[in-house]
Amino acid sequence: MKPTDFTLKPSLLAMLAAATLLTACGDDDNDTVDETPPAPVMQTFTVTVTNLTANQPMSPVILAAHASDAMLWNAGEMASEAIEKMAEGGDTADIAALDVLTSSVNGAGLLMPGASETLTLTLDETDVASISLATMLVNTNDAFTGINSYSIAGMQVDASSSMKFMAYDAGTEANSEAKGTLPGPADGGEGFNATRDDVDFVHIHPGVMSMYDGLADSVLDASHRFDNPVMAVTITRTE
Repeated sequence: MKPTDFTLKPSLLAMLAAATLLTACGDDDNDTVDETPPAPVMQTFTVTVTNLTANQPMSPVILAAHASDAMLWNAGEMASEAIEKMAEGGDTADIAALDVLTSSVNGAGLLMPGASETLTLTLDETDVASISLATMLVNTNDAFTGINSYSIAGMQVDASSSMKFMAYDAGTEANSEAKGTLPGPADGGEGFNATRDDVDFVHIHPGVMSMYDGLADSVLDASHRFDNPVMAVTITRTE
C-alpha cells in the first residue's frame, strides 16, 4: 500500500498561518484590562463662622479635617504647644502641621465683632470623618474658641447644622490683662510666650475683668467683656 502523503502545499501553509494569527489577535482583545483608576469622589463642605462678641476680634480661623478619633484639645488636660501658640498669639501654623490632619484652610484675616466668614473644605469621600476649628480672642491673654472634632460623616447634600460655642482658657498664661501681654488692638503686646504661669489645663474661660471691675493693671474696658457663647457656626454640605 502507498503511504499517505501529509505534506501541505505552500499555499495551504500560508492560509493556516494567517488563520492562526487572526485567532491570536482575537484572544488578545478579549484579555485587555482597563487599568485606569476610578476618579475620586469628592465632597464639599462650607463652614460659616460668626463672631458674637462686642469687642473681641478673633484671629484668622483655621478649619481642619481629620479622623474621627482626633481631638485638638481636651478640657481638663494640658494644652498642646500648637494650641498654646494659637491661644496666646493667634498663630495656627503648628496646628496646620499636625500629622492627624488630612486637610486645612485658614481664614482671610481677623474676624471682627459681629462679622461672619465662610470657609470651604473639599475632601475625598474616604477622608470625610470629622472637622475642627480654632481661633483666639485676641484682646485676652489666652482665650480661644472653636469646634473640637465634629462629625460630618454621612451628611447629605444640602444638609446643614448650626451651633454656638463657648470660650476656653488654654490655662497657659495668667489672665493678668496687663499692658504688653495682649496681642490684640486693645494693647498690641506680646503674643506667644513659652513660659507657662497659669493652671496649665484647658477649661471654660471665666471672662475678663476690666479696669472698671477693679483690676487696676488691666488694659481692657467694659466693651471687652464677653459672655458665652462667643461664636456661631453653620456647617453645610454643598456637594
